[in-house]
Amino acid sequence: MNNKVLIFSAPSGAGKSTIVNHLLEVFPSLEFSVSATSRAPRGDERNGREYYFLSAEEFASRVASGDFIEWEEVYSGSCYGTLKSELDRIWAEGHVVVFDIDVQGGLNIKKLFGERALSVFIMPPSVDELRRRLEGRGTDTPEDIERRVAKAESEMAQADRYDKIIVNDSLDTALAEAEDTVREFIDK
Repeated sequence: MNNKVLIFSAPSGAGKSTIVNHLLEVFPSLEFSVSATSRAPRGDERNGREYYFLSAEEFASRVASGDFIEWEEVYSGSCYGTLKSELDRIWAEGHVVVFDIDVQGGLNIKKLFGERALSVFIMPPSVDELRRRLEGRGTDTPEDIERRVAKAESEMAQADRYDKIIVNDSLDTALAEAEDTVREFIDK
């Protein structure tokens, strides 16, 4: 598979995680890259499953040591990044690395890996629908939802910098389009 990477980005609530989880079930050669974060776990998140949860001090120390291929402070005080060791582990198994990552991180990784990377942007049908989905999750405060919607608008403005845009209006259609896109990339 020559160390390929798949990058999925989308505004929060666009359905990216649903699509990525589906693809991981359909394609055994794909493996999810678990990001590191300095934020606290939410809900039933567990260390090493959704994220590697690091203290702010540990995160900063690992950045200083050059342990990340990319990282950023997404929200004030919440850093996210990709550990080099995670990619090495996945490639050693002969798998394609799958990133579920914010727009800036996705663009940084695409720049780093070039043709070995396929970047896919999952687009919500509209900002209003995105707000409804976020409210429906019941996990964010109204202030968090407004912050996520504002961020979504700036992220959606960068979608054309991705190799492929999939509009998640109908989930079944989006899943089929994602499968075709991934199959073509893996077989290339």
